[in-house]
Amino acid sequence: MAFIVGKKQDGKTYYYLAESARVDGKPRIVSQRYLGSAEEIAARLSESGPGEPDRSRHLAFGDVAATFDMLRRLRVAEIVDEVVGSRRVDAGASVGTYIALAALNRVVDPCSKLAFSDWWHKTAGDRWLRLPAGALDHRRFWDAMDQVSQAQLEEIERRVVEGMVETFGVDLSGLVLDMTNFATWIDSANERAPIAQRGHSKQKRSDLRICGLGLVVSTDGGVPLVSLAYPGNRPDVTQFATMVNELVARFGTLYPDGKGERLTLVYDAGQNSGDNYETLDHTPLHFVGSLPPSDHPELLATAKNRYKVVDKQAFPGLTAFETTKVVFGKQRRLVCCHFRWTARQAVARLRPDPRQGAPPAHRDPITPRPGPHPQIQGGSPGRDSCHIGASLGVPGGLGHADRRQAGRASPRVPHRRQGPSDARRRAVRQADPVHRQDTRAGLLGNHRRRVPFPRSGGSRLPPDEGPERRLVLADVPLHEQKIRVHIFYCVLALMVAKLMVREADRAGMHMSVRALLSSLSGIEETVLLYKGERGRPRARRMLTEQDATQHRLYDLFGLDAYAPTR
Repeated sequence: MAFIVGKKQDGKTYYYLAESARVDGKPRIVSQRYLGSAEEIAARLSESGPGEPDRSRHLAFGDVAATFDMLRRLRVAEIVDEVVGSRRVDAGASVGTYIALAALNRVVDPCSKLAFSDWWHKTAGDRWLRLPAGALDHRRFWDAMDQVSQAQLEEIERRVVEGMVETFGVDLSGLVLDMTNFATWIDSANERAPIAQRGHSKQKRSDLRICGLGLVVSTDGGVPLVSLAYPGNRPDVTQFATMVNELVARFGTLYPDGKGERLTLVYDAGQNSGDNYETLDHTPLHFVGSLPPSDHPELLATAKNRYKVVDKQAFPGLTAFETTKVVFGKQRRLVCCHFRWTARQAVARLRPDPRQGAPPAHRDPITPRPGPHPQIQGGSPGRDSCHIGASLGVPGGLGHADRRQAGRASPRVPHRRQGPSDARRRAVRQADPVHRQDTRAGLLGNHRRRVPFPRSGGSRLPPDEGPERRLVLADVPLHEQKIRVHIFYCVLALMVAKLMVREADRAGMHMSVRALLSSLSGIEETVLLYKGERGRPRARRMLTEQDATQHRLYDLFGLDAYAPTR
């Protein structure tokens, strides 16, 4: 039912067109639209209208409001303030507010702290978050970051994750662990940031100091659950035990009745070591790892008739067999896979291109398969193995494909160097006929695939084993503690973005993070400014027109609560 209601403000009455409906059996106002004062309504009815606006402004609304609401549901600001304590007397806002704003900016439009104030004034955020003048100065952000210790960051992450799992019902049966690092521009003589060290840079920036970052994410939406920042000169394998122990401690509190035993951890071969498997064997976790095929030649020599088709429709050309073997001191279960398409491409690499002669040394002759597989999002059947494991009846899937092998020469095929051609040296892969048949029968189709060995468990992982990690780690500070806080709210931003995608997916809208934010950013707030005879200009606020997708996202994320009323 629609009706007109008047609201008094500063002694003057403004009128709204409201609509009510029953919610949970009780009448509630579900929408309202500003009509104006009595004079403005009379002017419109007389068709004179308020005239043309003097000027207008367009403010970011949809993506900012949706992200802000997600941070509110996670209680980020409240949890930070509970752990850190009351704010300083001279602070413009609480520490939790600054951390939440930093995470919001990382999701929507990453910028430096120096540019944050200018960006914020181009959004509609100041309508629902009133801050005093000067509160967004970049120095206030640095002061807030200095007040959070490493121990407090860990406690904040634990509380946020616990609340997130409870609020959103994230399934924790499948977990994926991976390590990475990122380059910084910290000077070599800077001794105030020992976390930034020189090491093996995965961005190929050996000239820069790097920081390491480990993440454990859920297979249910790829939501971060555990993060670990560590010095860049430490190998990834040395941080594995720390993350596993934190994982067990954290989810032991989430499942005090012993349900934590159903958790399955998936990781790549980079974490293989005797100490790490000894750590895993003493935890209730089930796990799925992977082994280099070259370390197990007897498995590669297995007769072809032992391989069985996994799923002819979902994974055409993929066969596998299951066995057991003593690995890292214990009898373990192994699954060896062979992918026919990969084998064909590997054989093709042995043949020189008749049009160009030998391929250049820097080029990978294997071209990607056109388009993703219809059953798997974001990759070909050879890259996703968790769903394969489910088809085989292997709890926890088959593990993680080794992408680093892509672009390498086929194994057991000798190389020799020829002279320069068109001002560049070319490497010619010469396949000895004696080795060619041996290569076809052995590693082809397997040499770019690790041999997975799952630890038996009661849970299965969905096909999406490779979470998209859209960490924005630019503008890294120069001090140790600020770097750790920066990494924390970058991971928090990733958590928010993945939860938003997960909510959209559950509502039937299957979108990537980029597509979701792009659609939300199209919902803008327009401010029309009318120049009056005296005093400040009058302002009218309205939202831009929305397409069908934007309208659904508007309702899904409850943006009506942040929409302008007049």
